[in-house]
Amino acid sequence: MSGEEAPRANPDALLAAAEREARGKLRLFLGAAPGVGKTYAMLSAARAAQAGGRDVVVGLVETHGRAETEALTAGLEMLPRKGIAYRGRLVPEFDLDAALARRPELLLVDEYAHSNVDGSRHPKRWQDVQDLLAAGIDVWTTLNIQHVESLNDVVQRITGVRVRETVPDAALSKADEIILVDLPSDELLKRLADGKVYVEDTATRAVQSFFKPSNLTALRELALRRVAAQVDSDLVERMQGAAIEGPWAAGERLLVCVGPDMAAERVVREAKRLADLMDAAWFAVTVERPGHVMASPDRQKLDAGLRLAESLGAEVRALVAGDVAAEVLRFARFENVTQIIIGKARRRWPLSALRRPLSDALVRGSAGIAIHVVTAEAGEGRAGWRSRLAPAGPLSGYVTAALGVAAATLLGLVLTRFVALPNVSMLYLLAVLLPALLHGVWPAILASGLSFLAYNFFFIDPVETFTIARPHELLALLVFLIVAVIISAIAGRAREQARLAARRMRATRRLYDFTRKLSALPDRNSVAEAAVVELHAALGRASVILLAQEGTLALTAAWPPEDRLDTASMTAAGWAFDHGEPAGAGTGTLPRAPWLFQPLGGGERGGGIGVIGIEHDGTAPLDTESAGLLGTLAEQTAAALLRTLLSAEVTRVRTAAETERVRNILLASISHDFRTPLASILGAATSLLDYGTDIPEAARRDLLVQMREESENLDLMVRNLLSMTRLEAGALDMRRDWVDVVELMNRAVATVKKRGAPQRFLVTSAPDLPLIEADPSLMDQALGNVVANAVRYAGAGARIRLSATVIDGQMVIAVTDDGPGIPAETLPHVFEKFVRAPRGAGDGGDGSGLGLAITRGIVEAHGGSVSARSPAPGQTSGARIALRLPLSPQAAAPEDEA
Repeated sequence: MSGEEAPRANPDALLAAAEREARGKLRLFLGAAPGVGKTYAMLSAARAAQAGGRDVVVGLVETHGRAETEALTAGLEMLPRKGIAYRGRLVPEFDLDAALARRPELLLVDEYAHSNVDGSRHPKRWQDVQDLLAAGIDVWTTLNIQHVESLNDVVQRITGVRVRETVPDAALSKADEIILVDLPSDELLKRLADGKVYVEDTATRAVQSFFKPSNLTALRELALRRVAAQVDSDLVERMQGAAIEGPWAAGERLLVCVGPDMAAERVVREAKRLADLMDAAWFAVTVERPGHVMASPDRQKLDAGLRLAESLGAEVRALVAGDVAAEVLRFARFENVTQIIIGKARRRWPLSALRRPLSDALVRGSAGIAIHVVTAEAGEGRAGWRSRLAPAGPLSGYVTAALGVAAATLLGLVLTRFVALPNVSMLYLLAVLLPALLHGVWPAILASGLSFLAYNFFFIDPVETFTIARPHELLALLVFLIVAVIISAIAGRAREQARLAARRMRATRRLYDFTRKLSALPDRNSVAEAAVVELHAALGRASVILLAQEGTLALTAAWPPEDRLDTASMTAAGWAFDHGEPAGAGTGTLPRAPWLFQPLGGGERGGGIGVIGIEHDGTAPLDTESAGLLGTLAEQTAAALLRTLLSAEVTRVRTAAETERVRNILLASISHDFRTPLASILGAATSLLDYGTDIPEAARRDLLVQMREESENLDLMVRNLLSMTRLEAGALDMRRDWVDVVELMNRAVATVKKRGAPQRFLVTSAPDLPLIEADPSLMDQALGNVVANAVRYAGAGARIRLSATVIDGQMVIAVTDDGPGIPAETLPHVFEKFVRAPRGAGDGGDGSGLGLAITRGIVEAHGGSVSARSPAPGQTSGARIALRLPLSPQAAAPEDEA
């Protein structure tokens, strides 16, 4: 963004504002110490809000027996507390569910840092408040400064008391408004002595420990600083959201300019000392010119300065702009910076006369911003911030400039012989414009100088000399030179900006293609392999990715291919993974390792996915641009790896849920369908035991037959369950033999008749039917399930036909009935597990919905297939289930028509 462009709102600030609008507002009454009157102030403001027409409800208020505080609750609606059993007694707690059901406009919830008893929805009250805010309810709450998590250690050092109940700073930052409630130390001590804070004995102990005047003064300062920091953060966010440029000096914010010189680290340390004195946030900024390639020594100095600034707590930013001063001032106004620190090295003549120091440019444009200039010390050499002029470029550009001027001169001489040209200088402007567009600023400036001399020598009287006879010719020549230089500068800058835009577009396109490629990869090994190839192509260094596997790092991908890393590299990789920070070459941790490792997965201590590494052995450290590219690629890789992990986890959860669903269905089926035969067996056995010989012989035989039949039913169910288990596990043991299909069908019919099937059966087969090679017992079970299914659903008066024929080299065994048929919604799923028709208790004779599924599994295990049609072919009702089995080459038989 150039200095002339209108300021634009920060998207992050706009997004944060939109998120705030979508939830309730949180007002926090922050006390410097207990007893300063936080609850009193909250209730007073709540009564005023109620008088203004707001729907105010007290969710929970702790008055601690103070009469003046209790008096303020009169007239306010109060939610009843919820009793939660804890250690043998009921503890009254805030009722979050009742508050969400009541949904008032404004809810008062005292003691933000309170810990809820076991059995509550959340362990902390601030988490209850987050739920209320998410539901769109405005909440007012109270908090003492000693309960802020980041200040816990500081408070302990000041007071000697460790506060156990704390609130994370992230939860504190959710506050839309913080109201500081404070009292001078002597007034608070007087309240304490009067018993308005604690009872007499407790007050005496408190004065001796926590409530010392020095402690209270320190706590007041902490509270004031915390509120000031929150207000400053809110101010910057609102300014950025409204595209308002600073500085607004409500709080100090510093910016240090870091350049590629020996003084960079000293300037950073000066900025750190100044920031500590002011207790201010600070930025470390470097600005690089588009297209400028920095020399390796300068790059190392710049990187060292930026690393030092980051280690000292600065927020580091790398900017790119042609006008360094304008970019620094733009960034400073955008971030509401109030003071800028910059180094100024010794100036050297004659180059210093051609350059305006950056410090001078900043002073000229820094209205409202203080500029601190750190002067150079002996031996620190040249200024760190280079001239804004472009690099010299290759020799070909200057050759092009000279040839262009020569061509313009020759063309001008030829044309003036035949045509009277009023202004030959236009030809030279073309000669200046051409090298500017092709090669940049410096060749164009050379072309401007050569054109100035050639125009004077060949076309201004007296010709063939550099003498100018008339004053107006001198003026025209000077104007020509100025115009030529300006055109060359503008054209050269436009060319460089176009080249930079094209390079950025290519980089963006490459990152987009890389991200799209990663998003399409199915597993983490594929993602890791693609990432190391891209990293090697982008940085020109060997790359590796090590991912966490069972608590240890394993080399997952490398390019060029690598089988293992040395001990020092593995140690650096492990440290980077365990601590969530870079380690290895170029860092402060294990710098002698030949690899630089960066954690993948958010940088949280011990909570990452793995590490990504690049080789440094014998090569220069990464520059700022390459380090930024490494960070971007690492983030994209981590996101893709996390996606694969989440995808695998989702698959695992879905599989577990499906397994649980199947288990529940199976248990329900077994408990229902086993109950009937077991009840019959139990009843028959009980009758035989209780009555014995008193039962007639025929009745005893019937009972025994009934027990046998029900036992056979149970046996069939168990066999089906075992078969399904073996099918799903791929452990079905087949013992193939030659099987007569006609005998197979007759056995199936005999089995169902033996069990009392009332239907009429017809078995037909084609003549000279060949044998099939199959497992006899499994085929008995497969066909028996189909026949039993027809018996169960076709009805008592139905006719069931079993037929066998050879069609297209396959044995087709069909079971057809003329019953009601299979419902249309069930037909596509009839061979799936646990699918049952609306009528009856199940299929396959066992009622568990497994019979036809087992049939399909057995037939497919034999290399065949199953199909179902309803109504049956040639009928208006009924169903036909066909089993197709392949014929062995030895089983030759004539084929029938379909």
